[in-house]
Formats: sequence, structure tokens, C-alpha cells
Amino acid sequence: MEMIRRFHTKNGMAYAEHGSGEPLVLIHGVGMRLEAWAPQMAALSRSHRVIAVDMPGHGESRPLPEDAGLEAFVAWLGLFLNDLELDHANVAGHSMGALIAGGAAATFGERVSRVALLNAVYRRDAAASAAVIERAREIRAGQVDVDGPLLRWFGADSQDSDVYRLTHRWLSSVDRAGYAAAYAAFAAGDSTYADCWPNIGCPALFLTGADDPNSTPTMARAMADAAPCGYAVLIDGHRHMVNLTAPDEVNTILSDWLAKPEEMK
Repeated sequence: MEMIRRFHTKNGMAYAEHGSGEPLVLIHGVGMRLEAWAPQMAALSRSHRVIAVDMPGHGESRPLPEDAGLEAFVAWLGLFLNDLELDHANVAGHSMGALIAGGAAATFGERVSRVALLNAVYRRDAAASAAVIERAREIRAGQVDVDGPLLRWFGADSQDSDVYRLTHRWLSSVDRAGYAAAYAAFAAGDSTYADCWPNIGCPALFLTGADDPNSTPTMARAMADAAPCGYAVLIDGHRHMVNLTAPDEVNTILSDWLAKPEEMK
């Protein structure tokens, strides 16, 4: 996959865009970069203005302070929309990007036409919370494990795939300080906006891999049940990186989501 040409906003945010029409903003997960959305950019730009952005401290985007919480990442997205002069946009995020997308719908929902959370976490149980907080502590201390996350994301039998190797390269080359800051916000952010879903009235898609051990189907269904216009979709046989491992299915699901009327609000 070739490097995608980036543009930069006045506030140091790097992004790429393709197509025209109603805007769709895509936010990748922790340790990744906007290229992770390449299959969606290619397919969905036929009908929409698709804008993929590097998260703070990832790709070519300026980092946030190391102690930034999820709320700061959500505010960063609002500033990004301002920089691009987008009054309204569809917003989709993956993993950490999903937490940001959900926070945007909760915080400045009047600007979010539709929201989609791919492989999102929601109210982790005590064991899962302790594990992810410990990983955040290790990353902050400079102990960066690349193979462990990929094993959870893909499973043990995917190491020879092109997508696995590509994701391994991105995670291996990520800025360590930016990764640590984002992971800490990710580790602590699964309940930050959890109580807000009953008040989010736009079409809300919650998509995950049926075999994802961390962003589980139970979490997706719980969020969908809480949101007035929420619905969950599971992709059988896939784990965390569904937008890369099942791109055609994900693109079809996102196209259907984008076709839902805003007046469901």
C-alpha cells in the first residue's frame, strides 16, 4: 500500500481526502495511521467527500500533551472540523478513533450527521480494564510490545497475511510518545461518554468482528441498545481490524449507514 498524500491544517493536523459530496471523517485507532482507511477511502469516495485524519502524535499530526485524556482528543476533532470549515459531517472511528467519534456525537452532536463506531470498547469489566491500564503503564515506561496487540487483533494464524505485515510495520514505526499518550487515553476512556448514548439521536452504527476479544459483540450490542437510533452489526470470522480484513463487507455496511436519513434524530 503506497503512502497517501497528506495535507496539513493550520493547527498541525495531517489528513487526506478523496471524492466530493457529503463529508465523511475517518479516525483510525491507536498506533495506526490514516492509511489504515485506504479501502474505505477508495470505495466510499465514489459517493462522498472522504477525509481520513492522522490522530494526534500519529502519522504527521502534531501530538497532544502526554497527559491528554479522551476529552482532549474529542476537542481536537472539533478543532479539525473547524480547520476544514465543516459545520456537519458523518464521523466514523475505529478502536480509539471510535471513542473519539462517540465523544464527538456526545459533545457537539449538532455537527455530527451520523456516527459509526468500529471495534469500539464500552465499559470494560474489571479484568479487561486492569489489563489495558497495565499495558498503558508499560508503554509509558518504554516497553512497547508490537506482537502482542497484533495477536489479539488478528489471531495466531494470520501472521503471513499482507494486512498483518502492513499493520506490523505501522505499529513498529509509530512515534513512541504519541502512541503512549493516545494509549493512556484509550485505556481510561471506555466509560467517559458511556452514559451519553441515550441522548445521541443520529443514526449510530456499532460494528465489530464477531471474534474480537476486546471490542466484543456484547459491547456493540449494549451501545446499540442504549442509542435511540443505534444498531449493531457483527462480521463473522473476523477480529479487530475488520476494515482491513473484511473491507468489502465493511464498505457495504458503511454505505448502508450513510444512506440512512438524518431525520431519524
